[in-house]
Amino acid sequence: MKKLLTISVALAGVAFSTAAMAADIKPAVLYDLGGKFDKSFNEAAYTGAEKFTADTGVAYRDFEIQNDSQREQALRNFAKRGQSPIVAIGFSQANAVEKVAKEFPDTQFAIVDMVVDLPNVRSIVFKEHEGSYIVGMLAAMASETGKVGFIGGMDIPLIRKFACGYKQGALAVNADAEVFENMTGTTGAAWNDPVKGGELAKSQFDRGADVVYHAAGGTGIGVLQAAADAGKLGIGVDSNQNALHPGSVLSSMLKRVDVAVYSAFEDAKNDAWTSGFSVLGLAEGGVDWALDENNEKLITPEMKAAVDKARAGIVSGTITVHDYMADQNCPF
Repeated sequence: MKKLLTISVALAGVAFSTAAMAADIKPAVLYDLGGKFDKSFNEAAYTGAEKFTADTGVAYRDFEIQNDSQREQALRNFAKRGQSPIVAIGFSQANAVEKVAKEFPDTQFAIVDMVVDLPNVRSIVFKEHEGSYIVGMLAAMASETGKVGFIGGMDIPLIRKFACGYKQGALAVNADAEVFENMTGTTGAAWNDPVKGGELAKSQFDRGADVVYHAAGGTGIGVLQAAADAGKLGIGVDSNQNALHPGSVLSSMLKRVDVAVYSAFEDAKNDAWTSGFSVLGLAEGGVDWALDENNEKLITPEMKAAVDKARAGIVSGTITVHDYMADQNCPF
């Protein structure tokens, strides 16, 4: 009996030690330009990190870069301090992640919106075109003019992926719909220029658009403000932006960066970390559209039924949404 008790105590000690090791993580988040309170892409990452801390009591560090030159320095500083996993938000972090991850092969890294093929890096990308198709349908059904708009941030293939899916969804509802498209700029500053976003939205309203969707980070705050000011409808992105202007935001295309960050932290904590890459779309819960008390009066039963049907079709594969990243020739 004494021997069995000794063995039981020893096993309990091993289990405790393993649990302690699994819980002994020092997670970190490196935000992209625009900052963690952009109400959109970066803030979704912040939300996921905050939820993880609230649920587990495990603190995390974060950093908001002010210019491109800080990416590599910030990642290296995190790694030197023993932070792991380190989650980098945005495709622009790819070169820095690749370089620093090679320098610290025992540190766990993750990147959102780009693939870095290294054994200690987890890459998470999304099927933004699928969620954009859904809000494109909503835009066309809500429009009274048959003219809708799209405003992107930085002019890159990833943002054109949003635009193409949106156009396809709008045209699926109204083959005669006119879809205006503008990009804010060609540098990182395009993510944080709400004044320019508002000006672009106003120009589209002047041309007859009455619903405008943005995929522009902090710039999109100006788009949604302009829509509210003009009595038109805006569509948010990444985070649920319906509450920014209740009754003026038709919906938001949700990109669950919060889930990606939370899962990275949780897997590391539970000693279940995996590298490689994952692609998250409607079927995986990676993208969706937002319906809540702030926009429910704008969504008719017919609109909801139509997008629910389309959503099911995309998940089952009976509806194929064009992926601009795979074929950079949007046919719509």
